[in-house]
Amino acid sequence: MWDAYKKGYKAWLQLEKSLADNSVEAYLHDVEKLTSYLQYSGHMKTPEAIERKDLESFIRYIAELGMTPGSQARIISGLRSFYKYCLTEQLSTLDPTALLEGPRLKRSLPDILSFEEIEAIIAEIDLSKPEGGRNKAILETMYSCGLRVSEVVNLKISCVYPDIGFVRVTGKGDKERLVPIGSDAIKYITLYQTTQRIHVSPKPGNDDILFLNRRGAKLSRIMIFLIIKQLVQQAGIAKNVSPHTFRHSFATHLVEGGADLRAVQEMLGHESITTTEIYTHLDRDFLRTTLQQYHPAFRNSY
Repeated sequence: MWDAYKKGYKAWLQLEKSLADNSVEAYLHDVEKLTSYLQYSGHMKTPEAIERKDLESFIRYIAELGMTPGSQARIISGLRSFYKYCLTEQLSTLDPTALLEGPRLKRSLPDILSFEEIEAIIAEIDLSKPEGGRNKAILETMYSCGLRVSEVVNLKISCVYPDIGFVRVTGKGDKERLVPIGSDAIKYITLYQTTQRIHVSPKPGNDDILFLNRRGAKLSRIMIFLIIKQLVQQAGIAKNVSPHTFRHSFATHLVEGGADLRAVQEMLGHESITTTEIYTHLDRDFLRTTLQQYHPAFRNSY
């Protein structure tokens, strides 16, 4: 009985919300988990017949299975999205997720790289190799602009404006934003284009893609991940570093330097300021260290 709802929901996510295929699948998977539970428990109901107590039972069930609070919250978010669709399309008159409480989450940040560590990682790039200049341009761009890995691999030549120091980025939900880019990143992009990219024949549909592999195709996200992992290992940095670490480090360094949170939100392409506000929590350790160091009342108090 849910198949028609799922089909309509999928179309809504793709057409109305303009979500990427991975995101669409994740949202559908959340609904799939609920329907599997309803079937398993013998209480299969249509979406409009479901009550909050049914969803509360479902959340207790996935918690007992050992699902982390973060995963539970993710599923609740998916169910809220599904019922937003049901209300929008008038398939349901009530939203059982409205008062549904999720687990309390401890918001934590992944490892952050210092500016010196980022410099050390980039310094490990072997510029004598054909891909060296490209990799340097990629990492300089990631740190300079705080881009998501998907935004880097999809960055277009026509969206880089070196004369005014900006790049036009297509982020989540196909939303575009202009992000400032530093002079070093521009220098290495230009160098890569003029010395290496001109020797690569782009595959059909990749003519405007900035960063290409040796076969002329767009780089995969996994490829960027592997490049960074190897460089981190070579630099001897014992942190869990991924492409997203560069984005987190970009935002952290801005906030610690006193940047306006709204400006950081704009550059990161966050839809909500609350997502950006997580970076303000980073200052706590810095503040505590400062107080311990300089305030008599705080010395030896921790």
